[in-house]
Amino acid sequence: MSTLTVRKLDDDLKARLRVRAAQHGRSMEAEAREILRESLADERQGRGLGTWIHERFAGLGLDELEIPPRTELTRPVDFDE
Repeated sequence: MSTLTVRKLDDDLKARLRVRAAQHGRSMEAEAREILRESLADERQGRGLGTWIHERFAGLGLDELEIPPRTELTRPVDFDE
């Protein structure tokens, strides 16, 4: 486990943290940990699927592949078959 020291915290912010911690039945330190955990988890989960796929395969050079031209027009689906 690591330790983080926050200096020059505004008095108003500290008071709001104290009130929020009391509302959740936690210490100020535990409340600060929970706020950090929630905000960083949201950041990671907030990305879309396309962004995740792009980041996952970005270093493989797939964007340099040549896409062959289409030779046929698309045909509508016939559901009666």
